[in-house]
Amino acid sequence: MSHTLKQVLSIAGSDSGGGAGIQADLKAMSANGVFAMSVITAVTAQNTEEVTDVFELPPAIIASQLDAVFDDFDVAAVKTGMLSSTAIVEVVVKMLTPQNVANLVVDPVMISKSGHSLLQSEAVEAIKTRLLPLALVVTPNIHEAQQLSGIQITSLADARRAAKVIHGFGCKYVLIKGGHLLNERATDLLYDGRFFNVLKGEYIETRHTHGTGCTFASALAAHLARGRSVLDAAQAAKSYVTEAIRHGLAIGHGQGPTDHFYFLER
Repeated sequence: MSHTLKQVLSIAGSDSGGGAGIQADLKAMSANGVFAMSVITAVTAQNTEEVTDVFELPPAIIASQLDAVFDDFDVAAVKTGMLSSTAIVEVVVKMLTPQNVANLVVDPVMISKSGHSLLQSEAVEAIKTRLLPLALVVTPNIHEAQQLSGIQITSLADARRAAKVIHGFGCKYVLIKGGHLLNERATDLLYDGRFFNVLKGEYIETRHTHGTGCTFASALAAHLARGRSVLDAAQAAKSYVTEAIRHGLAIGHGQGPTDHFYFLER
């Protein structure tokens, strides 16, 4: 007997190492109970140690991929990841605007775990002025929140100030991921323009955290597609990522990936 699943789209770059980017997105979405689709914006040569090369896809083929998905599928949520240039940001905005996507999660990917830039500096302005006004939730880590807000962040008080600045760009919710950089480790901050929710979590001491940002945003989009509120979806995504990190995989010679399917019997 056939059945349906909520359909969620990731618009992001490809990671040949499989731990981040589109590959992580598809795994995380599937693990959180939705049917995952992809629009690839760039191809990266990448492993657990470094990004060695990046090839951006032409805006026309990005537009064609978006056309193909929206022409056929009932897209319940969209997550954006690596949008490396102003031209790519602009074509994504142009194609998404008429779709009136209710559940748009923007993960403003700027730099890889190994330190390779994944967003051209001039494209940051396009993210702020063109893409964020369409977003339900934006999910920057501390580095990205600093870049977007211009505020140095070392504490929750700093994160609150930064969240207010980022919210001013037009998104409905800002979720700043504290990770290991805040004084309050593994603590995230959710802001809706009026109220703050502090999402505390367990900090797990491990180097195998490749792809956690992509994984979190994708899990968040999956739970939004399934009808959860932003707060409930954020808590569910945080719980999922915590367990995926706890079961991190010692694969490769660098920072290994999280285990997206930790709950499966091996």
